[in-house]
Amino acid sequence: MTTTSEPPRPAEPVEPALSVRQVLGLERVLAGEPEVVAGAGQLDRPVRWVHVAEAPDVGVMLTGGEMVLTTGVLLAGDEDKQAEYIRSLHRAEAAAVVLGLGRAFPSPPAVMRRAAERCGLPMVVLHRPFPFAELTEEVQSRLVRRKFAAVSLSEAVRTALTGLITAGAPLQRLLDEVAAHSACPVVVTNLAHRVLATAGERSAVDDVLRDWERIARQAWGHHAGLSGTGGGSEGDGWIRAELGGRGERWGRIMLCGYRGDTATGRLLADRAAEALVLHRMLGGSSAHSWEEQSAQSLLTDLVSGVVPARQLLPRARAAGLPVNRRTFVPLVVRDAEADRLERVLRMLGLPGIVAELADGASTVLLSLARDQEAAVLTANFAARARSETGAATAVVAAADARTLWDDVPAGLREAQHVADAVADSSAALDLPAVVRLRDVHLRGLVRLLRDDPHVQSFAERELDGLLGGGDDDEGALLAVLRTYLATGRNKSRTAQLHHVSRPALYRRLEAIQTRLGVDLDDFEQAASVHIALLAHDAQHG
Repeated sequence: MTTTSEPPRPAEPVEPALSVRQVLGLERVLAGEPEVVAGAGQLDRPVRWVHVAEAPDVGVMLTGGEMVLTTGVLLAGDEDKQAEYIRSLHRAEAAAVVLGLGRAFPSPPAVMRRAAERCGLPMVVLHRPFPFAELTEEVQSRLVRRKFAAVSLSEAVRTALTGLITAGAPLQRLLDEVAAHSACPVVVTNLAHRVLATAGERSAVDDVLRDWERIARQAWGHHAGLSGTGGGSEGDGWIRAELGGRGERWGRIMLCGYRGDTATGRLLADRAAEALVLHRMLGGSSAHSWEEQSAQSLLTDLVSGVVPARQLLPRARAAGLPVNRRTFVPLVVRDAEADRLERVLRMLGLPGIVAELADGASTVLLSLARDQEAAVLTANFAARARSETGAATAVVAAADARTLWDDVPAGLREAQHVADAVADSSAALDLPAVVRLRDVHLRGLVRLLRDDPHVQSFAERELDGLLGGGDDDEGALLAVLRTYLATGRNKSRTAQLHHVSRPALYRRLEAIQTRLGVDLDDFEQAASVHIALLAHDAQHG
């Protein structure tokens, strides 16, 4: 399936939830000359509804978030009732109480004001006569419009994400869509708080990742509840939703610094979580595969050098790779699967990341403490990798250890170069457990120069008698020649490896010499043919 090339659509603006402060700022309310006489520090409470009530026991009728409007006519003259009235509103989690001054209370009642201050309940008095119906109409219409806009946004987001999933879009495309709607960085983590994927404006995402350890600690620490997320509370825009299904949680998605109202942010996070779970179910992916994608993206950017290594530090740190005062060992392992190599890392307790960057080759970046023996641990990893993966012939290529993060990209490219230099099986006949640049000798140099036109012409000229003739014996003769030269012209070893008798091998070597017009017993001629063969193999993978 192919994914759409259209850019993510920004979300339609949703009117934020009305707070007590915003209600008091409405033109109709200002006409009543409102005055906050208690709870001034709680004016940012959201108003879910406006309720006009004169009953002293109104608290039992509330469900929370209401702004209660009253004249207090049934409370006048009874201070105990006045205090209990405020306490009942507090117990019902009312957003605020608005008292219209008049015959019942010509001035703010001290008992109610003191009780409201103690409870932290915003209490507002209106100094001018004010028709409560106008306020309820204004606020209710605004709230209804907001709810309708929220439903519309919910459906728009769900439709967009479902369409992407149906089209076979990758995880990153879904997250880009979520980031476009939320206009803030989006982060997906596993249960260990390791970052699996991100989306949003690159600089904003980097700012979040740069401080990810603290954010994760606060978001999921022992003393943080649902509102204790990220750099602040959900009200500050750090909103998360759980990822999972069938009774199992396997990750989380977080909106980092969402600037809209909390309810809309939760809606967006929930829609995003639903889509990611569906994406996983339909695509057969898993949280582990997302971890592999995260490691692959990071290692690809490191190897390419397109993004400076320094700018990738936040991503590496957030992905769970220790980077402070560490020794980094870049490795490339051929003929071993990435998930099995990751299992080896866990078995040995070695911090690192693994990803398959090329067919048949996985890149590994170890992060060791400065006081650990890098060479010993690398050798242990190589031995265990061969044992656990069942790939006895797996080639483990390593670059020299790096103590500076900025040197890691060059190290990864060096390890890749070493692995490429010993890619063919005959090159691995007598290699050490961990192959390094010094072990590839001439083969490494030829591979570096393989794309040079002069080297290509030289290889074709030297091997002309065995290339392009259409003879069925050419492939077999090339294989014998390759083994013969790789074993240092050891005839017994070559005959053994090709399962032929010595006389049969002699006949094949004579045929090779005749076709090439060389004497393989002559060191210089044999070296020339060997270099040409190395160049040919390098050019043709």
